[in-house]
Amino acid sequence: MSATTSDRDLINGRRLVNANRVAVCFSAVILALGLLPLAAAAKAKEVFIPLLVYRTGPYASSGTPVANGIIDYFTLINERDGGINGVKLAWEECEFQYDTKQGVECYERLKGKGSVLVFPISTAVMYQLIPRAPIDEIPIIQVGAGMTAAADGRWFPWVFNFPGTYWSQASAVIQYIGRKEGGLHKLKGKRIAHIFLSAVVIT
Repeated sequence: MSATTSDRDLINGRRLVNANRVAVCFSAVILALGLLPLAAAAKAKEVFIPLLVYRTGPYASSGTPVANGIIDYFTLINERDGGINGVKLAWEECEFQYDTKQGVECYERLKGKGSVLVFPISTAVMYQLIPRAPIDEIPIIQVGAGMTAAADGRWFPWVFNFPGTYWSQASAVIQYIGRKEGGLHKLKGKRIAHIFLSAVVIT
């Protein structure tokens, strides 16, 4: 049976989301290098990035291509460009199956290897790591997820929340619906249902 137009749009949309995640994660690496003291960056032969991945578990269908994409991109940067400003990227995978406890265990196991940042693609894991960030002095990259309030760097200086937050995404949805209806004023008196998942994510 051939895929319908809506099916193809959904598949292409998922591919775009995964590609964007990889691009943002790579941007996070560049950001982390910028956070290093100049002297340390000049002496460093490589920087270590722990990869908390979920190739198995309930979200393996999205976790696997994201993990593969990140590794492919890191490899490309090392082999094509010689790293970033001469600093090679080093990494190690830790499979956490999108389970919060396992994700924290992965972080604790790998942080001692000189991690320059961590970007677990799991809101629940991010929430657990945020209190550890100022103690371990390891920046946390929240890729369009995590704790939205942490986007305020005055109170969360070790957390970098980009390219968006849950709140900004919710705002974008309302703006989109408003345009479809002929303007935000047309939404007055209407109900908008928000369907969300809160089961597996908080295990």
